Amino acid sequence: MHNSYQQLVNKLRTSRKVENINGVETITKPIPDTDVTGDLDPRVLAVIRSYAPSSEPPTFDLAGARASMGWPNADVTTTEITTEHVTIPSEASEIPVRLYRPASTETLPAILFFHGGGFFGGTLDTVENPCKLLAEKANALVVSVDYRLAPEHPFPEGLNDCFAAVEWVYTQAEELNIDRHRIAVAGDSAGGNLATACCLMDRAQGTNWITFQALIYPVVNLGSIPTDDYEWDIGQYEIGHNHELIRGVVTALADAEGFLNELYLQGKADVTDPLVSPLFAEDVKGLPPALIITAEYDYLRLEGEAYARKLARDGVKTRWIQYQGMDHAFMDKLGDYPQAEDCMTEIANGLKEMTR
Repeated sequence: MHNSYQQLVNKLRTSRKVENINGVETITKPIPDTDVTGDLDPRVLAVIRSYAPSSEPPTFDLAGARASMGWPNADVTTTEITTEHVTIPSEASEIPVRLYRPASTETLPAILFFHGGGFFGGTLDTVENPCKLLAEKANALVVSVDYRLAPEHPFPEGLNDCFAAVEWVYTQAEELNIDRHRIAVAGDSAGGNLATACCLMDRAQGTNWITFQALIYPVVNLGSIPTDDYEWDIGQYEIGHNHELIRGVVTALADAEGFLNELYLQGKADVTDPLVSPLFAEDVKGLPPALIITAEYDYLRLEGEAYARKLARDGVKTRWIQYQGMDHAFMDKLGDYPQAEDCMTEIANGLKEMTR
């Protein structure tokens, strides 16, 4: 008998290996319905195998790349979450946001969510269901930010939008009925980069508005540049099955040509600028508690792990969760992958447990 989706979600909640590695509270979550290690989750494997192989060398088409992002995911909330479309006034341009609110009259924490998409793509629609679930699980107001995208708006325009949204949430706390001392940032992939960069900006100007950061397979080293504590190496991935397939999955996000840098930075900043690649921050002391979530077979996993170690070394309370058998962007597959739902539960738990 196949386990139902809900059974797998329940199993993920309890099956975990907890260790302290390099000062980081490390949680490993196995594939919920198989004992196999060194392989992709069967759901990921089915999706990867459904793609038709292409013999053509990939060419980049901006509109096509944007259109192909995301996944038709499901709303798995079980309570009423209201959605409100709001525009944040900003000097540069008005910033559209969506507010997801659980049915509650109490003063709630707030979580700003920045979607992924390589700094050039992604939409609020893609992350709507994950944001609704996060609002439900964390009993928080979730603010999903439609920041400006490259190449039309290169660095730091999108980041500035994200930080303007943080400031707006803080200053509008009473009107929003949120606790201005419980403001968190979260994001997936490029959005994780923007979330932790906002924390660096918050620290730099001494405002300390942000009290928690949740980074889902974040980009923290845009050029994959080796550091004292990081060097990308396929040998650090345990691959016991489907070798060629998994290597392809892992290296799919490698940006050997520096293409993303050109698209996002356009010569306006160095790739080692800490607001571009937070792994290069001189220090990260005083940043808010951090939850870093990685997928076992993701090119970005190693830099995420290095960032977790860096935060812990500098005294930041850090929890790292790794989902075995998952690949990049698994959060988008809410309702298909039980790990996507569990991921939102873990962010909600982190917000409660790590900011006491």
